[in-house]
Amino acid sequence: MVAAADLPFMSPSEYLHWEAEQNHRHEYINGEICAMTGGTLAHNSITLNLAAALKAHLRGKPCKVFMADAKLQINETVYVYPDVAVTCDRRDLEATQQIQHPKLIIEVLSPGTEAKDRGRKFYHYRRLPSLLEYCLVTPDAQQVECYRLNDRGKWELTTYSADETDTLTLTTVGLDCPFSRVYEDVVLPTDDVTL
Repeated sequence: MVAAADLPFMSPSEYLHWEAEQNHRHEYINGEICAMTGGTLAHNSITLNLAAALKAHLRGKPCKVFMADAKLQINETVYVYPDVAVTCDRRDLEATQQIQHPKLIIEVLSPGTEAKDRGRKFYHYRRLPSLLEYCLVTPDAQQVECYRLNDRGKWELTTYSADETDTLTLTTVGLDCPFSRVYEDVVLPTDDVTL
């Protein structure tokens, strides 16, 4: 994600009108417009794998799984595109433009977005009253960090690694997903480098 420096400041309504006419997605955070950059093959595979696993798990339940091109409105001045989001809120199930009440958000990290996903976006995500779980997936190693809102209103971190467990647990939707499924079709870097 890169800031679109050549664009003038836009109000939220101007952004929504402008963005609807664009060929590429742009996030809007407090007046700053950021172009969404293309992801890697690993990023694409992991996003698809998680969305497919969630879709199959939630089939027949009053929930929807969204990925990549689904806009999330956090408030009047923040619009973003999470990699994967799950909502079970009736208002989102009937929405046609954007969702506003996800209970689970997953971001697949990349060098260009990791700092923003961990910092600025997580700050805004935490402002969503509906959000209970936020997971960050490392694309070049089998590791996932999940932040969960506890009963005291504090965010707790649980880290999952294929070295320690075979399964990623997404507690808000009751899904135990094997790491082999999360990283299916992903070519991970090897430590064996021949010079």
